[in-house]
Amino acid sequence: MSVRSGYDLLLRGGRVICPASGIDGNFDVAVRDGRIAAVEPSILSSSARETVDVSGKLVLPGLIDTHAHVYQYVTGRFGLNADMVGVRSGVTTVVDQGGPSCMTLPGFRHFVAEKAETRTYAFLSAYLVGGLEGHFYPNLYSPAGVDIDATVASANANKDIVRGIKGHAEIGGFARWGIRVMEMAAEIGRRTDLPLYVHFGTLWSLPDSGANGEDADTILERVIPLLKAGDVLAHPFTRHPGGFVNRKGEVHKVIKAALDKGLKVDVGHGSHFSYRLARKALDAGVIPHTLGADMHGYNTEVPAPPGTPREHADDENHPFKGQARFSLTQAMSSMMALGLPLETVVPMVTLNAAEMLGLADRIGALTVGFEADVTVLRDERGRFLLRDNEDTKVVADRLLRPAFCLRAGKRFDADSPILPQAVAA
Repeated sequence: MSVRSGYDLLLRGGRVICPASGIDGNFDVAVRDGRIAAVEPSILSSSARETVDVSGKLVLPGLIDTHAHVYQYVTGRFGLNADMVGVRSGVTTVVDQGGPSCMTLPGFRHFVAEKAETRTYAFLSAYLVGGLEGHFYPNLYSPAGVDIDATVASANANKDIVRGIKGHAEIGGFARWGIRVMEMAAEIGRRTDLPLYVHFGTLWSLPDSGANGEDADTILERVIPLLKAGDVLAHPFTRHPGGFVNRKGEVHKVIKAALDKGLKVDVGHGSHFSYRLARKALDAGVIPHTLGADMHGYNTEVPAPPGTPREHADDENHPFKGQARFSLTQAMSSMMALGLPLETVVPMVTLNAAEMLGLADRIGALTVGFEADVTVLRDERGRFLLRDNEDTKVVADRLLRPAFCLRAGKRFDADSPILPQAVAA
């Protein structure tokens, strides 16, 4: 049997950045049979059935969003459509953080992971109920709602899609139950040998009796000793109490020791993100390892479907009213607006993210033989207005916007309705 020598697709003339291989420059990328076939300074157009001119654009390994909420319908208003967050936004891989549990993982596998065009993984919730709008039902998230053995068994039996465990360390939970739930989540992480992704910053409201003697500023220093190398501290730039910056405006001294211990930091952008507090953390040397966008139905404006009656589209009580359109590339632009260079941001959503998932041998790189997951971005220059959930405004001189992506060689244009429009400053 002869081996076909031609390529199916050639991306020609873009700036290719692949941290895994150390490539950063003008290269051509060829695809054959859904896999990366060549990355060379120049490849003849005649060698490919189709050539796409990507001159002036960035060509990156397929972007990986390490913090998504895509268990649509099952997690209520949290769950967005995986492809809307994923390939239709230029992102080839998404990781649902805590949506499915050991009880609901079969549904996640069948209805999300197997149906989506986007490569989809999960960090399994430590709680039996998973991500069921817990701010409405906090009592479901007590120690009685954690089954260590069942969660360990589920994770170990499903490691093809379960790449970590999700836990929560926040004042609402601590005021009700103390540290016990976090101790249980850490045990699950150890027994599965998977990274534990820990939410910091207020999530659930306090019980009627108040904080019950708990201090949000002590949570970090109490939780970090429970964690192992490779575990992930999320929301370093949160505007809510219980994050990396205490109420005095100081970065917790335990953070540096945690990073030296091998713990990682994920931005977990979403509605937690504060430019003001990000500046403090970055100035203290806290550079995130990965960049999850943390989009969900409460912080992302999802346009009403065509045909929605006007009275419903304009309902004052609509849960998405007043929220913003968002994307992982917008989160990348936020990091650059804070002074991090593109060359630091790209690994957060490619190589570092793949390493966090234990999948650097198959995703996060433009390596010959890997599935052709490729993201093509516009790198726009000008003056663009960005804002956070404190309504702090920042003027950025660069804005990254997705053009299209390839998922296993199949092209998807960036046509997601949640993608933000550029706003000139």
